[in-house]
This record gives sequence, structure tokens and C-alpha cells, in this order.
Amino acid sequence: MRAVRFHEHGGPEVLTVDEVDDPDPEHGQVVVDVEAAGVNPVDTYFREGAYPVPHLPFIGGGDLAGTVAEVGEGVEQFAVGDRVFGTGLGNGMPGSYAEQAAAPADFLAHLPDEVGFDAGAALGTVGATAWQALVHHASAEPTEVVLVHGGSGGVGHVAVQLADTMGAYVHTTASPEYEAELEDLGADTVFDYARDDLEDAVTEAGGADVVVDLHMDQYLQFNADVVNAGGRVVGIGNDTAEGGFSDIGVTKGKEVQYQFMSMFNADDIGAVLAKVADLAAQGEMTPVVHETYGFEDAGEAQRAVLEDSFLGKLVLEP
Repeated sequence: MRAVRFHEHGGPEVLTVDEVDDPDPEHGQVVVDVEAAGVNPVDTYFREGAYPVPHLPFIGGGDLAGTVAEVGEGVEQFAVGDRVFGTGLGNGMPGSYAEQAAAPADFLAHLPDEVGFDAGAALGTVGATAWQALVHHASAEPTEVVLVHGGSGGVGHVAVQLADTMGAYVHTTASPEYEAELEDLGADTVFDYARDDLEDAVTEAGGADVVVDLHMDQYLQFNADVVNAGGRVVGIGNDTAEGGFSDIGVTKGKEVQYQFMSMFNADDIGAVLAKVADLAAQGEMTPVVHETYGFEDAGEAQRAVLEDSFLGKLVLEP
């Protein structure tokens, strides 16, 4: 089969398309014929060497959607021919940038017929992350105000939809060019993240009961200042808190809860994906696929996911 691998750590140029052996399922795994693989910033961290891989060369990629080709021992919830999607690959095990991938059954969920393979591949990491942030950690409630930083991003544009579905009033920050699209996805107020009076604008619009932030190093103090009493701030991402707090006392006065999270820590990724799949089937959570790439252009896709401005997700197709 064909697979995208890196034989050494480095930039996007180290990705190559190789012929490799088809995978065999271990106990508790299924082999998936991959129809599409999502491209996420975290994929680049493994390629660069910031996150460890078990060996080189290595197949990257965390998200996939496709059809079950083979079922390993101990797997009862899936059968050959089932449409599935999943996330969590590429972290200690070969990833999804391949024509076939062996995936732990617990990292997969059934993909509804109403959801295409590209959308399924785009949904795994971002859907599970948004669910863990808003439902599991923040316990966001109807009528609360949710602020999503970076609403045009992969997690951001799905978190906007989930918060809207939960009955929240949704603020988000983004470039002005994405305002109309984000309003269509469920945002009530879209703030230009570059405006000088952003903190005042958010506060005057009601502040936030819940903040979902992928860049906590930039907004630690900002979040503390705009969050309402009893608010929850959920930090996602790979940033370091270089800025820190200039006035941490405000967090004590408001009884603010801070939660730093990773989707990989979910107790049952498959169960979370099943809930996300239900929302996708109902049209309540629809990932925007900005562009698709062939395997030969995987390097360009990984460059774009870090450097380009766009709304939604990027996807590879074998």
C-alpha cells in the first residue's frame, strides 16, 4: 500500500510517499481502508520531533475515515464493511496517512451515512476536543455566554457550532473576513481579534461564562479580565504561557476555574466520537473542509495547516 512517511525529523519536505506492507490488526484493533485523513497541527509536531515517535521511518496522521477491511480478535462493535471515523492515531502507533491503517477499536466510531468521508476525517480531533472542552470540562449550560478564541480554526469553528447547539450565546474572535461564515455556523458576535479595544468590547457584550482558548500564552490575563464570576476557562493547544498573569488576583475574586486539556486524555474517545457523530448526522456539527490534497501534496498540506489563513480543516485523500 501507499503511505506518507518521514524517515527523519524536519520540515514538510521530509514527507515521502512510500510503498509499505499492509497492516495486520492486533487484538482490539481493526484495519480501515482509508478514504480520507484529516490534517492537524499536531501532525507536524511529530514530524518535527517535538513529540516522540516510536521509530523511523514513521507514518503520521491522527484522523481518518473509511471502511473496515479487517477485524482483529476481541472486537465486537465493528464488522467488515462498516463506515467508521476516528482519531488518536499517530501517537505511539502508525498513523492515518496511508491507504490502510490499523486502529484501536476504542478510537473509532460508526460514521453515519449522512456524513461524507472527508467530513468524517475532518471531524475526529476537532469534534472530540470541542466536546471535551465544552461538555466534559466546562459543563456549559443553555443561556450561558461562551467565548471561543480563533473561531475560524479547526477546533474553533466546530466549538462555535457545539456551543450554539447547546443553547449558549456564542462570542468568537476571528479575522473580519470570516464574520459572515461564522455567524452562519452559530456565532452571535464575531470580534476582530486584532482590534485594540477587544477586552472592552467583549466585556461590554456580556463577558463570558466559558472561554475556550487555543492560545493561552497570549490570553491568560485577557481571559481572566473578561470571564464572569464563577466562569470556566479551558486551555487547549501546544503553547507556553510566556506572557503569564499581570494581575492574578482577579481570578480569585471571580472564583475562576482554569482547565488545561488534551483530547488524548479522554476516558473513552470512541464514546465521545459517537456523540459527535450523532450531532453531525443531524446537521448540528458540520466541519468545513477548506481544501483536499493528494498524498503527494502532504507536505504542502502540513505547511498550510500552520501558515495559511482559512476557515475549517484540510484533508488528505489517498
